[in-house]
Amino acid sequence: MGTPLETPDRQATEVVDRLEDEYPDSTISLRYSDRLELLIAVILSAQCTDERVNAETEHLFEKYDGPEEYAAVDEEELAEDLNSITYYNSKAGYIKSSCETILEEHDGEVPDTMDELTELSGVGRKTANVVLQHGHDVVEGIVVDTHVQRLSRRLGLTEEERPEAIEQELMEIVPEGYWQQFTHLCIDHGRAVCTARNPDCSDCVLADICPSEKGDSDIDLASGEPW
Repeated sequence: MGTPLETPDRQATEVVDRLEDEYPDSTISLRYSDRLELLIAVILSAQCTDERVNAETEHLFEKYDGPEEYAAVDEEELAEDLNSITYYNSKAGYIKSSCETILEEHDGEVPDTMDELTELSGVGRKTANVVLQHGHDVVEGIVVDTHVQRLSRRLGLTEEERPEAIEQELMEIVPEGYWQQFTHLCIDHGRAVCTARNPDCSDCVLADICPSEKGDSDIDLASGEPW
C-alpha cells in the first residue's frame, strides 16, 4: 500500500510533478478550430471517447459552418449526422438549442463566462470549464471528468463523489497554476496506466504514494469496492 504525503497539498503537488515528468506533452485531445467547434466537441464528448468524437466531428465541421447553420438545420438531420455518438438524439437537441441561444443572446459568439455558458442547453460546469480554458484562456476551475474523479479518489486527494464537490476540494489543494493541466495529466495517466477496471500499479509512477495501490491495498478508493 502506498503512503500518501503528510498533507493533501503536498500530495497534490507531488502528483502533478510526477505526472508532468511522465507526460510532458499532455494537452486536450479534442480537435477543433474555433470556440463553437470546441463547445460542440465537448458537448458530444459526454460519455463518449474523444477518439470517437474526433472521428464524427471531422465530417460534421465540414458540413456546418457557424451557429446559423446548426440553428437552422432540422434536428432529425443533425441527429442522423451524429448517429455514432452516444445519446446522439439528445446531443443534437443540445447543439441546436445552444446555437439558437448564441445567436439570440450573444451576437453569434460563444459566451465567455461560467454563468452564461451553463445557461446553454447541455452545458454543465465541466463543459463550461473546458470552453473557458481552451476557448477563452480563462481558468477559474478544474475540469472533473471520469479520469480526474477516479484518480483523485484513488490517490486520497478527496473522498467526495460528485464532480462539483471534487472540483471544490481540488481547487483548495492543487496549485492554481496547474488547474488546467491537472485534468490533462489525469486523463493521460488514466488512459495509459490507472484504468478503471485493471490499473497497472506495477508500472505506475505514483504507486508509492497511492493508498489504493493494488496488491497492497484491499480497497479501490475510487469505487469503495475490494480489488
